[in-house]
Amino acid sequence: QVQVVESGGGLVQPGGSLRLSCAVSGNMFSTYHMAWYRQAPGKRRELVARITSGGNTDYLDSVKGRFTISRDNAKNTAYLQMNSLKPEDTAVYYCNRAAGSNNWWRWGQGTQVSVSS
Repeated sequence: QVQVVESGGGLVQPGGSLRLSCAVSGNMFSTYHMAWYRQAPGKRRELVARITSGGNTDYLDSVKGRFTISRDNAKNTAYLQMNSLKPEDTAVYYCNRAAGSNNWWRWGQGTQVSVSS
């Protein structure tokens, strides 16, 4: 029964930056592959970025070169650095295991990212 708490969202202008944090409970964090997901109004939740326990990463094509996923195992935390933000990045951002639907933890409340002038 792992809990996740997302934070760091906010309102920024196009071209701005945010860093999201995902704090994960328990003592097995270093073994988990982690991911960030987002859900815009009227849209299905989509995978944005993932990082394996060994540090390998991959990204949604539309965020490549702008977003960076990372992790700090000593802090039980995953991060998403978001640069050059665009209005279409507006969504609620969630973290969870980088896994199929059968293996996700219970979803947290997410953190709102709004990109607007």
